[in-house]
This record gives sequence, structure tokens and C-alpha cells, in this order.
Amino acid sequence: MKSEEDIPPIDDDVLVRMPDGTVKQRNPLSGTQVWTVPGRGHRPLTAPVLDRVPVSPNANDDTCAFCKNRYLETPPEKSRLVRDVTALGEVNWRQIKNERAEDINQTTAEFRRVPNLFEIVSFNYWAQAYGHEPTEEQRRHLAEYLSSPAGYDHILSIVTQRLRAGGTSDEKIAELSEPELLTQAYSYFCGGHDVIIARRHFVDGATDATQLASSGTLTPEEHGQYIKFTIEAMHDLYQLDPNVRYVSAFQNWLKPAGASFDHLHKQLVAIDERSVQIDGEVSRLRKNPHIYKQILRFAAQRGLILAQNDYAVALVGFGHRFPTIAVWPLGPAMAPWEYSAEQVRGISDILHAVHAATGAEVPCNEEWYHCPPSVASKVGMRWRILLKWRISTLAGFEGGTRIYLNTLDPWAIRDRMVDRLCELASLSDELEAKGQERLIAPLRIGRDCRVDTELLD
Repeated sequence: MKSEEDIPPIDDDVLVRMPDGTVKQRNPLSGTQVWTVPGRGHRPLTAPVLDRVPVSPNANDDTCAFCKNRYLETPPEKSRLVRDVTALGEVNWRQIKNERAEDINQTTAEFRRVPNLFEIVSFNYWAQAYGHEPTEEQRRHLAEYLSSPAGYDHILSIVTQRLRAGGTSDEKIAELSEPELLTQAYSYFCGGHDVIIARRHFVDGATDATQLASSGTLTPEEHGQYIKFTIEAMHDLYQLDPNVRYVSAFQNWLKPAGASFDHLHKQLVAIDERSVQIDGEVSRLRKNPHIYKQILRFAAQRGLILAQNDYAVALVGFGHRFPTIAVWPLGPAMAPWEYSAEQVRGISDILHAVHAATGAEVPCNEEWYHCPPSVASKVGMRWRILLKWRISTLAGFEGGTRIYLNTLDPWAIRDRMVDRLCELASLSDELEAKGQERLIAPLRIGRDCRVDTELLD
């Protein structure tokens, strides 16, 4: 373990303010170059809503294919997370695996894990490239699912829906026999692209369509369960096939950030390669094993720490194409599934607070980065989560120069976030004093944070 004095400083050019106010940034982990032009930091993040479309009281049940009353519009569930409340008001969470079609409405799923109807990396890809075959358990689950009329009809409906969306005409579909259609069902029982879907489309009691339920509108407890459920699914996908080298985890929130539905969900994709970003980061880390401590120390010195608890810290990212906030777990570097339940909850609380302070109206991507098991030697790559605000469009200058124009410099992001986090913390204290649930979990904010490099040991 090296002391603070033994760690060399980070290069000066990672964050430089020019005489005219232009801020130049370089990401130490990717090499990405970003400029922020002065005078743009106080613009609204989103356009004002001019027309608030009313929603019905049951809008949470049937607005989109991810809603409660439309469970059968998604492929068969791999698992669901249910919240039980006892007569004494005690809350218990339990997981139900491989729910049958005829039982799907017997419980209300707070979170569901379902195969993606339109996979990025399909079952056929794995089968044809690597001879991947369903396990005996997966074959048995498929047979059991098809054994009931409800399950049989559900599978045929999903397969037909996918073929139709892929451009197959109804006439061509009608020419296929049921056995031919059913052979395509394996994608939904042993594929490697899953979606984690939250229950709500809108916040409880919503009156208009702007009141979407985002990560930040979940309770801290709900968000903790969401993160835990996602980590378990990620770990499971690494067991899909020996050739899985990385599982990508991400969340697209709102259509400008790539979401098909404005309904909260994460995605997990098993792939047979490590990403360019991961390989590049591993290479940099091998050359400079102090890089994470250098970044954390630099962020603290420049006043870019947003929030902290005993298990994680949030800091403003620099050198990103879009305004970015990074959530770093504290302590030794580990894979997401190696953290204890208490640590995961602490990490979730910081991420949840960042989402809440960002606001449900801001399109954003949540990206998870972790050290894949396929890395032969432990290089100390850290799990971290980036929240990127998709509030600008890349244009010709960026494409021609690979220098990206970011509308907000790191300090403008800090000021926005610290102010909002303080507001949420104050409101949460008031609610807690009344015996109500907090909006965000307790945490230290801005100047109250105490960050040093030993926190990463």
C-alpha cells in the first residue's frame, strides 16, 4: 500500500481552463478529448413541457408492453422479484423463477428479468459460432412452459411478433408449421440478452404523462433491490457459455438516450469479446497501477466530489462526450457480485441519489464497467458506474476531429448536482422526522465529503 505522497500526480492536461474560459479535458481511462466552450453552462438541461397530456388512474398497468397488464407481450420470464407485506407491515422480498404463463398474474412483480425480444447477440449467434446448446434444465423449462395452453399460445405469439417485426410477411409466417415456429423459442429460454423491468411506468398517483417513474423516483430500498437483482442476473449470464468474455450492463432512460420505451429498465448482454473500452483501460492500468487513486485525488483537489457514504463516492467525470457523473465503490477492487449485501446497498444509495438529483426529465445512459473474469491476471480494474446526460447531439466537428464539445464543464455539473442533492437531503430529513420514507438515503454532500486515496485500498 502506497501512501498519498508516494503516488505520482496525474498529468496536468486532464483538465485545463484556457485564458478565454474554454475548458479542455482528457479522460485518463480512455484518452477521449473534450472541450467546453464558455457561456453554455447555465442552459436548461431539457426543453419545457408545453402540453401535459393527462393519464388515467390505471396508466401504470397498460401504457406500454412493459406494464403490469401486458406481461404476455414480453418473452417468458426468467425470474421476478416480489414484495410481500405482512399484517404487521413488515416487508419481505422474494424471487420467483421461471413463472408459468397461467400463473403470471398471481403476484405483482416489482422487477422482472425477461429475455430481450430483439437480441443484440442472439441465441443463433452462440449456437452457430460456438455450438452452444440449451442445458437440460433449459430444455425442461421450455417443455413445461409449452405443456400448458397459455404457455403454448404465449410462445407462438412472441415468435410471430418477432418475425413480423423483422419484416417477415403474414403470408410467410402462415406457411411455417408450428414446429418450425417453436424451434425459434430457444432464444427465450437460453439466450444471453436480458431486460430488468421495473413495475411502474409513471409515479404512483401520476396525473399527466410527464410524471414518469425513473431510477430516482424509486425509494432507496426499491433501488437497492433493483441493483442487487441486476448484479445477480449479470453473474448468471457469465455462466451462459464458456465463450462469454464480458457482460455489458446499461440503462437507457428516455428515447433521446436510446430507450424503446419510457419505462424504467436495464439491459444485460453477454458477448464473446471484451469491449474496446475495457481492453484500453486494462492496458492503461497495467502501465499505471495508480491511475484510479490519481483520478480520485485529482477530483478531490479540484472540488469535484459530489457525495459519499461508507461504501461509495460520486464524482464529476471529466473527458466524457456527455456531462457525466461517476459512482465508484470504495475498498478493494472486486467484481460486482463479490460485494456484500451491505456494500451493494451503499453503492446503490449513492447511485440512486445521483439519479434523483439529475431528475426524471433528463435523458441519460447508465453504464457499468467491471473487470471481466476473462482477464487472466488480476489487474485491479474497478467496478464503476457512469451516468451520462444525453443533452447534446454529436456533430461534424466531433466526427472530424474526435474532439467532443461538452455543453457543461465539470464545475457547472458539480454546482447543479450539489445544490439539488442538498435540497433532496433536507426534504428527506423532514419526511423522516414525520415517520415517512426518505427521498434519498443519508449521505455526505460536497464539502462535507472526506476523500483520500486510502479509501480505494
